[in-house]
Amino acid sequence: MMHVKLLRYTPEPDRTVAMSARLCYSPIGAAELETKMSDKEVASLVRRLGQMGHTSTFEHVSFTFAIEGVSRVLTHQLVRHRIASYSQQSQRYVKEHDFETILPPTLAARPECKKEFEDLCGRIQDLYNKWTEAGVPAEDARYILPNAAETKIVVTMNARSLLHFFQLRCCSRAQWEIRALAWEMLRQVKEVAPILFEKAGPTCESDRVCHEGKMSCGRLAKLLAQDAAQAAEKKA
Repeated sequence: MMHVKLLRYTPEPDRTVAMSARLCYSPIGAAELETKMSDKEVASLVRRLGQMGHTSTFEHVSFTFAIEGVSRVLTHQLVRHRIASYSQQSQRYVKEHDFETILPPTLAARPECKKEFEDLCGRIQDLYNKWTEAGVPAEDARYILPNAAETKIVVTMNARSLLHFFQLRCCSRAQWEIRALAWEMLRQVKEVAPILFEKAGPTCESDRVCHEGKMSCGRLAKLLAQDAAQAAEKKA
């Protein structure tokens, strides 16, 4: 089962971003600005920065997650997000004598497929154990391990990178496992940085745009209709 924990983050992330942005236009220093800005001013400035797309100051705050119970299918996708730091459990140094697997829901729902999956993974485990016990280095025996093998990883991203990550991976078109991870990460960062991530999520929600073309899920049209209805109510 997937487990995600926000281990560390920059203290008062919303305030740190606001202070950094205000410094660019202030004759006083950052330390003094930090004490002079009210919570209302912080919230207003962070929202304005997001609306204007001036998000370079979002890079001053970072978030570190411990992620467990996920497949290497997921982590192969995750590490494609380049502006981040990763430390993953090594199959070279950690022997997989009793590896766990992540079973996709579509296979779990089909008894025959589930059995074939489990039988194959059991066969792989037997071969892996046989080879390593015969002296084959773990770094070579791992070549037989499946993408379904469970792994653990620590990830650090700044707020700007996280917002981009959420735009791509919270989308309904994203692969199911990394989408579940993205939504859980978003839930946790919202608890500590509610203004920064107030409008975070897929682009249809954050920017009212969809880049999926003909493969769009159709949610954007519904959101635009809701916006139009709300605007009409305000005018009435």
